[in-house]
Amino acid sequence: MPFHPRNKHKGHYNLGALAAANPALKPLIIPGKTGERTLDFSKPAAVLELNRALLSTQYGIQGWDIPAGYLCPPIPGRADYLHTLADLLGDSHDSHIPTGIKLVGLDIGTGANLVYPLIGQHEYQWRFVGSDIDPNALASATRILAANPRLQSSISVRHQPNSDSIFAGVVEPGEQFDFTLCNPPFHPSAGAAKDANRQKWQKLNKGKSLDEDPGLNFGGQSTELICNGGESGFLARMIAESAGLAQQVFWFSSLVSKAANVPALEKQLRELGATDVRALNMAQGEKHSRLLAWTFLDKKQRRAWRKARWPQPQKA
Repeated sequence: MPFHPRNKHKGHYNLGALAAANPALKPLIIPGKTGERTLDFSKPAAVLELNRALLSTQYGIQGWDIPAGYLCPPIPGRADYLHTLADLLGDSHDSHIPTGIKLVGLDIGTGANLVYPLIGQHEYQWRFVGSDIDPNALASATRILAANPRLQSSISVRHQPNSDSIFAGVVEPGEQFDFTLCNPPFHPSAGAAKDANRQKWQKLNKGKSLDEDPGLNFGGQSTELICNGGESGFLARMIAESAGLAQQVFWFSSLVSKAANVPALEKQLRELGATDVRALNMAQGEKHSRLLAWTFLDKKQRRAWRKARWPQPQKA
């Protein structure tokens, strides 16, 4: 399954152009197995500098940076989520993707990188609120916005004061969001996160022995990677909370990395009265994931919502 058709990153990277935009990327380019140029993705610096170059050349983002040790997500996968979400919104709007500042999304756990709002605002001109429980992550996100003044009217961040809550404390009474999105923590413990990283490192390094802990090549604080119950526990709590905001959000959504988690989550949603539940497959090369989306609005409520908030499709 290939990248989404609108994903800017579905072809091979032009490493020469990216290194020209970000000279720090040049020394991280290495020969590939068949002589082509590639990056050593086992090195955190390679992912960081590639992201900086991609965000600059493809999305016009300047001064992007994150503190050491914070999650540095792969840009192509994040873009795929947003394009898949845009298709979902379009499917709810007579096959016309609604764009523009009237649509507002909530990014749960936006992190220090702020990547979802940055890409989503550029590609679809949506507004975003990014929430996080980590004040240092939000400080980093605020620095990114300060370096890009044009985004300050369309992207804002909020602190989640309660680590046991997801929506409560962030979504204000009566406030409406057209969609939510989330890349949930998926490890139940630090040990599980370390084991997963060890396997990833060995795959990237073709099975070489691991004498030292290399650290996560994509980084990540404990709040970004680990939670009680892992991915399934986090999403079960998100779904339970979402039922209390049934009339305030059109589409709730989240990534689900483990396909085995989906059936129980779908069952929970049906029991809570969700009127539409979608599990949409995505893939970037060998990596497979899925977007789980749900709404509690009935068809009449959805029509009223679209009429009130979304730009109306232009008749041919």
